[in-house]
Amino acid sequence: MTIKILNLIILLFMPFLMLGIIKKTKAFWGGRRGASILQPVYDFIKLFKKDFVISETTSFLFKISPVISIGCAFFASLFVPLANMSAIINIPAGFVIFAYVFGFSKFFALLAAMDTGSSFEGMGASREACFTSIVEPAFFMLLASIMALSGNYTFDALKSIMHNSGIYGILICIFSVAVLFVMILTECSRVPVDDPETHLELTMIHEVMILDNCGSDLVLYTWANAIKMFLLTSLIATIIIPSSLNFVLQIVLYLILMFLVAVIIGTVESSMARIRLSHVFEFIFIMSALALVVLSLVVAGVFGGVN
Repeated sequence: MTIKILNLIILLFMPFLMLGIIKKTKAFWGGRRGASILQPVYDFIKLFKKDFVISETTSFLFKISPVISIGCAFFASLFVPLANMSAIINIPAGFVIFAYVFGFSKFFALLAAMDTGSSFEGMGASREACFTSIVEPAFFMLLASIMALSGNYTFDALKSIMHNSGIYGILICIFSVAVLFVMILTECSRVPVDDPETHLELTMIHEVMILDNCGSDLVLYTWANAIKMFLLTSLIATIIIPSSLNFVLQIVLYLILMFLVAVIIGTVESSMARIRLSHVFEFIFIMSALALVVLSLVVAGVFGGVN
């Protein structure tokens, strides 16, 4: 019971803290003091109190999409090991449900963007759908390779890479972490793929899709996106943190890793500009290339005769 409560607390607050740490890191590299790391929590409370305006051209799809997004984010969290522990729903092929729950959420977000009748939001929806179609196969290739190697078809397979891959284990871990990090930058609309703080409609991707959302609707979209970033980071933690450590040490290392990933994301956003839209596909294909490397290492580990 205590572990479930701890998981709930981490799930509710850690996504906001990661956003705050990213903003604080960007302020540091920009020579500014920056807002408190708790500022996203304050913004969440402030926006929830605000009323919202809904265009007359929209239908019920626009109204239910934010609720579906946050609901899917919480449901997807049930399949991910938080704090390096087993997931609440630990079933074979749970990663497929995890991926398609987020796919279901994005599907309604795309419909809601097009439902506004805005050409800008339709343009953003088109870009978002196109990028996701590249990310999804690489994610499945990565997870399927690792799970085939261990014979465990749950996310717990990520904990046993070193035990099932011999001398290839370190390389598989490194490339797997790289794949998931590129996925975070792409799926969570971070630089260099997208900029969550821009207001230039012609260059926005995810942000242009929610231009018509405000108040509580905007909060739900932002919260769902932050939870997605947190869950993908949790998968990185599952790969890196040894499951043989005691519970307290796992929690400490887990929180430290969440902090480090947020700092790295903030540093990336401070040290490089957005990629031109025509080159975004090349960046996202890095994820597919790295996933193929993992697949090759897994095949070498299984059929190469090296333990």
